Amino acid sequence: MTWEECFEQFYAESDINESDKEEIFAILSELAERPLDLNTATREDLECIPFLNAQQIEDIQAYVYQYHGMRTLGELSMIESLDFQRRQLLSYFVYLSPVNDNKPFPSLKEILNKGRHTLLFTFKVPFYQRKGDINGYLGYPYSHSFRYNFHYSDYFQLGLIGAQDAGEPFLSNKNKLGYDHYSFYIQLRKLGRIKNLILGRYKLSFGQGLVINNNLSFGKYAALSTLGRQNNGIRVYSSRSSINYLQGVAATIELAHNLDLTTFLSYRTIDASLTSNGDIKTILNTGYHRTAKEMERKDNASQFTTGGNLNWRCGRLTLGLTALFTHFDKALSPNTDLYYRRYAPSGNDFWNVGINYSYMRKRWSLAGETATSNGGTLATINNISVQVKSNLSLLAMQRYYRYDYAGLFARGFAEGGKIQNENGLLLGTNWEIKHGLSLIAYTDYSYFSHPRFGSHTASHTWDNVLNLYYTHKVWSLCARYKFKLREKDDFNKTALINEITQRGRLALNYKAKTWNSKTQFDISVCHYLNNSIGYMASESVTWAPNSWLQLTALLGYFHTDDFASRIYIYERRPLYSFSFPSFYGIGLHYALFARADLSPNLMLILQSSTTSYFDRDKISSGLQQINSSTKSDLELQIRWKF
Repeated sequence: MTWEECFEQFYAESDINESDKEEIFAILSELAERPLDLNTATREDLECIPFLNAQQIEDIQAYVYQYHGMRTLGELSMIESLDFQRRQLLSYFVYLSPVNDNKPFPSLKEILNKGRHTLLFTFKVPFYQRKGDINGYLGYPYSHSFRYNFHYSDYFQLGLIGAQDAGEPFLSNKNKLGYDHYSFYIQLRKLGRIKNLILGRYKLSFGQGLVINNNLSFGKYAALSTLGRQNNGIRVYSSRSSINYLQGVAATIELAHNLDLTTFLSYRTIDASLTSNGDIKTILNTGYHRTAKEMERKDNASQFTTGGNLNWRCGRLTLGLTALFTHFDKALSPNTDLYYRRYAPSGNDFWNVGINYSYMRKRWSLAGETATSNGGTLATINNISVQVKSNLSLLAMQRYYRYDYAGLFARGFAEGGKIQNENGLLLGTNWEIKHGLSLIAYTDYSYFSHPRFGSHTASHTWDNVLNLYYTHKVWSLCARYKFKLREKDDFNKTALINEITQRGRLALNYKAKTWNSKTQFDISVCHYLNNSIGYMASESVTWAPNSWLQLTALLGYFHTDDFASRIYIYERRPLYSFSFPSFYGIGLHYALFARADLSPNLMLILQSSTTSYFDRDKISSGLQQINSSTKSDLELQIRWKF
């Protein structure tokens, strides 16, 4: 299994939003491009790998400490908690260097002489015209970006990213400096007691994310693989997205052995729609600035944020204390007349304090976090995981988020998407039945005590997934079934009725020496106000005739009644680009991908994608409307290392 296939398996269903998926994919892409040195990786480094649980991270670090490093990746088989699949996946993200326990922080001369530069350009050309391209969008229909990074080992890196979406102005309007979005950062690590220092744009994550987490957000399926472990630390913000970051300075300092202090200070502008008296009606997180109205909302409010985290480890026990304060220059004033926004945060100043905790034994572990916000409102999440055998683990995860909890930076395990108005319990298992055959399953019940979008009164959701994965020599088979029941308003919004969605997937993979194929069939059935059924059959073939060339072709036929029975499939795109498009209606989707590593320092990627509909003569609506039944685009990417 490649890491891309692992990602698809973890995030095939949309229990987390698309921007989160794209962010996780970008982080893993970066990690695959610049793997971790397993002999020097910190706990925080290993926590960035989404398929490792806390016990596996602990065992890897214990092995490296006990045996003074690893000499070959084959030694991973000596770690009992690592199964074959995870050992295989780790090879994509780690490498081994000679052990040097006393290596000092490098001099500036060494960094400049031995550091590596990477420059990446991406350009996307649409072979269609949208309504907004004729009249409405301020810029041209092309999207492009660049990414520059300079790094030396894991001690130092700096980077600059520029990006803009199709339709956004370049070198005009508010974008006088060129791109619509820039991101910049400088990072130093392992500088004496300074474990991590970032200047510029960064992301944070502490505990279970009830106070702050704008780093990684894992879904239910991935939570079973990691057994609900916690994330702690700061990372540079190297995304092309213009949302979900802090800007300023952040540092993690070792105060004493096993006692770390992380502190941060941030000031940034944000996009917002304003009320008639100048208050913030809605904070906008689309990142789009294509029209005059969208451009008016760009950077029209500001946000100051500061806080810290104190993290203490004592043997098997870990305790953390996180505090955060944020201030807006304009008061938040949401429309609370809308029933689903009745308890939305309002005001200028917000604070959160949380305590996270974990206790780990060889076969079981406890973890959780409890936090409070303005007015003393409460949110808590707790989990227990049990390693019954080396091949069988169980997880129970409980959460209670009060209806008026205000966590502007909170992001964690939640059915409703927000850390607010939710009470739930998840039970799951990860079972390697025998060599080559594994099962992951969960059932998750959520109760919402107050109205939310789509439900005018208290409601509940029941979500279930069963996934079987079988490998035998060059063959692998994945079977997946998802059943979800959600209470929603009826047509007249006077009562609740059940929306029942069922999704199934059967995927057969074959891997030979120079090529591999994937045959996949998806089906979706939705019963709500109407019945909706859809399916998609797809075939993907990758051919690598030599070490420098890879070719991938994808062909899929889809047939669904409407959007409710839409189908999602993974499509390979250039580096750092995530694509998990949905298809509904009747049509064909086909794509071609080519990667050529022309030299150790020069890489070229071409990707073409086309969707042809048989049931319509126009695609989308509004300014995005295309007066054609076919949508095609071409993406070009060039990377140069020097």
